[in-house]
Amino acid sequence: MVKPKHAFVFALIFSIAVFSIGIFIGFSIENVRNNFSYQTYVKSETDLLDARLQNYLLSNFPIKNCDLSIQKNIEFGNKIYEEAKILEEYESANKISQTILLEHKKFDLLRALFWLNSIKIKEKCDSSIVNVVYFYKLNDISLDEKAKQNVFSNMLYKIKQEYGDDIMLIPISGDNNLTSVEMLIQNYNITELPTVLVNERIKISETIEFEEFKDIINKELSEIKEY
Repeated sequence: MVKPKHAFVFALIFSIAVFSIGIFIGFSIENVRNNFSYQTYVKSETDLLDARLQNYLLSNFPIKNCDLSIQKNIEFGNKIYEEAKILEEYESANKISQTILLEHKKFDLLRALFWLNSIKIKEKCDSSIVNVVYFYKLNDISLDEKAKQNVFSNMLYKIKQEYGDDIMLIPISGDNNLTSVEMLIQNYNITELPTVLVNERIKISETIEFEEFKDIINKELSEIKEY
């Protein structure tokens, strides 16, 4: 028969073991998340340099192969969009630290530069792709703002799934203290976050129905193709 004292000691040891295993598993998962984020952030430095060189070439040289330029731009944009979705999941699972905020700036700069490259390609190659830039709030988000941004994010995700390569979806945080991004926001007279900017002309700052947003995209696509 097990004595009460021994049973208590056994239960205590078992509880400590379970607790320690839980801490170890949680620590391991956190390390996986941090390692993935770190690797992705480091990779963003190469992508940022690539985008800067693209911008220089697009600004100073004629495009000799528009089809290739458009296709490579689509591939680059899709890669940025997929990475943005994955990073959003990892960041939402962790408290956003100062380090993550600093690294996030690289992605915002990369996306902003990619947007400018997309504009140049559209101008030089008469591309029919619709630019959809999503300026959102990253810091000090209230519950109402978070709910509103969730509505925008879900709607944009569905739009991207439906239209695929016909649209270029570019998410950029608008409150990350980046002078270049702030200048872009001012240039397009964006006064609140979140705001969706379609083809550098149409601003959407209030939530709308999905079908209404589809009508906007369809109209832009038809106007570009007619032109």
